[in-house]
Amino acid sequence: MRKKHSIILLLTAIFSSGSIYATAQVKDYLSIPGSISFENINYDLSWSSHPAANYFKHEYLPKGADAEKYKQMLLVEFVEGDITPKDVVGAKLVELAELKKTNPIVNFDVRANKQLGEYILDFLVSQNTPDGQHVNIIERNVYRYKKITDAAGRTGVLLFGVSTRAYGDDIDQFFAFLKTNRVDMLRSVSGYTIPVIKIAE
Repeated sequence: MRKKHSIILLLTAIFSSGSIYATAQVKDYLSIPGSISFENINYDLSWSSHPAANYFKHEYLPKGADAEKYKQMLLVEFVEGDITPKDVVGAKLVELAELKKTNPIVNFDVRANKQLGEYILDFLVSQNTPDGQHVNIIERNVYRYKKITDAAGRTGVLLFGVSTRAYGDDIDQFFAFLKTNRVDMLRSVSGYTIPVIKIAE
């Protein structure tokens, strides 16, 4: 039980949106060849990380997109261990509930597919301008969590996520779009065929 608890604490930090981009070689830790196609757009591996022995993270952007000011990003993450999607979602919900205490824009909703044992977490976060007077970034994330065994027999939780952002003057339009089209992304993510992974040795 102690081992499982420590994994959950780790997930609170690592299964989150955004990254610290550094000048480092991008490695395909998950053995996903080529680009990933989502909604008729190709996304290339733009950043990867292996911050813990059992955790791997990939981020994908359309060709030419700016990592620091992206409009849409794909995420594929894997944590190996004795843990369930429900555990991961629970840890993330605790984090978001804490954020909402100081940021009323933060919002979240979770949906379970009991037949497949999967969860979809849909959440909204924001970042203010340095003076704190205006919202500078709005970020909507749709995360799909599922229990998998990779091609080499390693078991854990896989995340496939789509992160969408708007900046400055585009934020009002972004909210208006969400109001009428929110479910479209939920359908796209829930119905997406997630790439088969294999942890690179």
